[in-house]
Formats: sequence, structure tokens, C-alpha cells
Amino acid sequence: MKSETLGSSTSVLEVTHIDTRGLWLYVDGREHYMPFDTFPWFAEATVKQISHVERFGADHMHWPELDVDLTLDMIDHPEQYPLKYR
Repeated sequence: MKSETLGSSTSVLEVTHIDTRGLWLYVDGREHYMPFDTFPWFAEATVKQISHVERFGADHMHWPELDVDLTLDMIDHPEQYPLKYR
């Protein structure tokens, strides 16, 4: 008898904690801290808006209610992606 894996594998993506200074995003067994001073789009957002995050591909995260798109590299190395605002 041969066992087969049923269904497709799913990757884990979850906002695990939000406080007054930032949020923690859990992706595939690793937590990423996102301070609000570095990621200002989340500072005034509701818990519901922050918690509604979708994943596109291996490293692309999208918050549809906030119209924010970030990659894991942007989250882990924000100094390489300076904010531009007009």
C-alpha cells in the first residue's frame, strides 16, 4: 500500500501580534517584526485591516484594505527600500 499526500500544501501566513509600536507577521515558521515608524501605513489601521493579509507567491504579501504590497525582503531589509512620498 502506498500513502499519498492529499490536497495541496498550504503556507502559513498570520499576523500574530499588534501593539502600539508595530506588528509581528508569521510567515512559514518565521516571525518578522514590522515597526510602525518603518511601515507607517499600518500605524492608524484597524486590527481588522492589518489582520487581512493575503499572500501572492513565495514572498509577496498584500493588505487589500490598506492597498499595501510588500515582499519579505522589504520587511527584513527596509533600509534597502527608502520610503518615497509626495
